[in-house]
Amino acid sequence: MFKKAVEAKSQQRLSGADRKKLKRTVKDKFPRASDSDLDILLPPKTEITVAKFQTRVHVYAVEGGFPVFFDIDGRGSDIFPTVYALWMVPELLPAFILKGGEVSRYVIGGADLMFPGILVPPEGLPSFAAGETWAVKVPENPAPIAVGSTTMSSAEALKAGLRGKALRITHHYRDLLWESVEGRYVPNAGFLEDAVFGHPSLLSSPSDDSGLTEAACETSIDQQNNTKSDEAEGSRVANDENNDENTADEATAGVRDLKLTDSGSPNDPNDQHTLSTSDVDLLLDKCLLQALHTTLKDKDLPIPGSTLWSNHVLPCRPSGITLDIKKSSYKKLAKWLQAKASSGLISVKEDKHKKEVVLFSVNRKHADYSSFKPEKRPAEKPDQSSVQSVNETRSSKTLEVTEIYKPSVHVNPIFSSVGADTGKLYTVSEATDIVFAYIEKQNLVKPTNKSLVVLDAILCDALFKGAIKKGTTYPTEIHKKDLGQTFVSRMQPHHVVTRGNESVVRKGALKTIQILTERRQGNKKVTKLSGMESFLIDADALASELQKKFACSTTVGELPGKKGFEVMVQGGVIDDLGRHLVEQYGVPKRFIEVFDKTKR
Repeated sequence: MFKKAVEAKSQQRLSGADRKKLKRTVKDKFPRASDSDLDILLPPKTEITVAKFQTRVHVYAVEGGFPVFFDIDGRGSDIFPTVYALWMVPELLPAFILKGGEVSRYVIGGADLMFPGILVPPEGLPSFAAGETWAVKVPENPAPIAVGSTTMSSAEALKAGLRGKALRITHHYRDLLWESVEGRYVPNAGFLEDAVFGHPSLLSSPSDDSGLTEAACETSIDQQNNTKSDEAEGSRVANDENNDENTADEATAGVRDLKLTDSGSPNDPNDQHTLSTSDVDLLLDKCLLQALHTTLKDKDLPIPGSTLWSNHVLPCRPSGITLDIKKSSYKKLAKWLQAKASSGLISVKEDKHKKEVVLFSVNRKHADYSSFKPEKRPAEKPDQSSVQSVNETRSSKTLEVTEIYKPSVHVNPIFSSVGADTGKLYTVSEATDIVFAYIEKQNLVKPTNKSLVVLDAILCDALFKGAIKKGTTYPTEIHKKDLGQTFVSRMQPHHVVTRGNESVVRKGALKTIQILTERRQGNKKVTKLSGMESFLIDADALASELQKKFACSTTVGELPGKKGFEVMVQGGVIDDLGRHLVEQYGVPKRFIEVFDKTKR
């Protein structure tokens, strides 16, 4: 869900009514949440903001704090808590316990959770239904590392022998949503210092934090499989600290930093508390200038301050450094931007409706801007295999449509007269050349008017026999500009569709793709797409692609009473879908029919 960076379209505070609606939705969705839990997640006297993304995802956050909930379709029907919310209220959701570290690495790497990776308790698999929201935890660690929805019920899982996908992960520790507030820690009671798998030897009080080294983390992992004495274990820890630190780093990557603390400050020496206030101020100015030189273009303006911060300033910070505006002398983002505006580097204005500072322009002639030399980041050379894969993908989506025609009984005498094959398929230009070759052979051009052709019996029958009403006189001549079109219309239409290495010839005119939008169940819209087989587009592959592109559910079904399939997309995406077919699959616009039944 949060694998690719997407810019927020807007960010605003929730009104009182929307705030109450969100609280009711959370209460109904998560019955385990008590009133005190809701007050922790949605503090009564604190502003709640909502960021709306182009993927239709809505992210709700405590202003100046953490994102607590996200809605994947923006309608309130599929709302999930973030890992930050689950760290503050760990028992908000039922949770699956992982078997070990290898499984947790896959989960925090973005993979869905499979049943073989779940630790089944002695009393058996807990009961659940398909589509329920569950969390993911590591053994003996109350802090969840991921959240998602179940793909099947517990009864179906047992029937399948506990094989297959158990949980479709929507958000996990260290994804882009988590990284958007990296460096901030949950202000919950500090009861956990977790290394990788929440091993009991690593659950210590805050006063013992300094004794938790990376080597100790690795020791605790191996200790699950090998029972040794305390003395031998201690000596191995010391040896690991000196000789195998890199191995410990690899074994404990990802989840070892997951913790809940009282103070809310990190233990990493590279983090923000090692920098003085003046250092943070200098770092802020450097990141801003780097962003103005490299990522922020004039076409992106105006831009909200929050978007400038998350999409441009933060990505320009040095590796391993956490940039926190609260550690600077400005304390707030708005004050910092206003200070830069006072110096003449940028111009800003406060949006009173959204209560946010907006950047309107950049003075690229300013002394600070001109004297700053941006850092050049090395560009990665694309792998040859990836280039080849891209080329193959492009070729597989390159479409060529050719309209061709086969001689019919009406025009066969013309083709036979000039020695042309009557069983061959011809393009429009080739068929026109045939009829003009016949005219030249029979010398049918009118001498007094070279633009007219005199019709003999064979040519007249080929063009008009059966097409003229009874009692109507047959024409004796025809204009050259009308001859080709009339002649081709008397032939049997065929078409050739080529996509990549695949090509097919079909009889008849090419059928169009039909896109239909209609309303269902009140005000909900659904978009249907049919006829994609004519253009060598696989319905299942297209449905999967549209599901990712529009972040909505798609289904594929057979057309009732017809051959072919129909792709149904949730939502009114009729214009975007047509544009996608043209840009990604090369379907000409004249072959796309659009019917919008939602307009009155």
